Amino acid sequence: MLPSERQEKVFQLLASRGIVTIPELMAEYKVSIETVRRDLAALEKQGKIEKVYGGARVRQMPGEPEMESRMTGRLPQKQAIGKKCSEYINDGDCIFIDSGSTAYNVSKYILNKKKLTVITNSIPVVNELMETEFEIILIGGRVRHEERSVVTYEHIFDFSQLNIQKSFIGAGGITVENGISDYNMQEAVTRKMILERSRDIYVVADSSKFGKDVTINVVPISKIDYIITDSQLSKGIADEFKKNKANIILAQIE
Repeated sequence: MLPSERQEKVFQLLASRGIVTIPELMAEYKVSIETVRRDLAALEKQGKIEKVYGGARVRQMPGEPEMESRMTGRLPQKQAIGKKCSEYINDGDCIFIDSGSTAYNVSKYILNKKKLTVITNSIPVVNELMETEFEIILIGGRVRHEERSVVTYEHIFDFSQLNIQKSFIGAGGITVENGISDYNMQEAVTRKMILERSRDIYVVADSSKFGKDVTINVVPISKIDYIITDSQLSKGIADEFKKNKANIILAQIE
């Protein structure tokens, strides 16, 4: 295994567990303490991790707004997006609803649907749908308390068994050049796994997310089927995305 390949695996292990000790890394990859220290030094230089006493953890990325403020901020826009998404969900569908405040609003407008299977990593979505008769599958893994979400990897949850018709994915930023980006590596990895198992991909994001690139790239525009946003998106930005073959759907704010 090349050092760069091993370092990527080390990073993914840190992202999934939160913190890992040097002896654990030595045992996991059957390498010497010197090799582990070199790998951690390389990852730290890249800005991906920070070393702690006896081990390391993923560096906390600044800039992600608190969930409490996002649940109430730009609420009319997010409600309009959630309502518009419900028009694309049919009885009997198997769907994925992402974590995040905009995706949460999708769950509020599907309560009248029948025989849905809802896969999610969002605890607020589970709470919203708890009294329904939907089949609800909560992805297993580690709880991000601040995001009220669950993040995971293939060695924790078997994504290969999923067959999702429609996925509703959130975003921290959207640009033509770099596509969908978000703040947290663990959330991004979970989304990438879901996208590989999805037939149709809907990105749900209010108009303030356009033109922003944040920490982690998730998926390019070319891999997205639809972007559902609010009607406050400027015509110039919408036209720019349409020139790049992005299907923009505008939700009217009531």
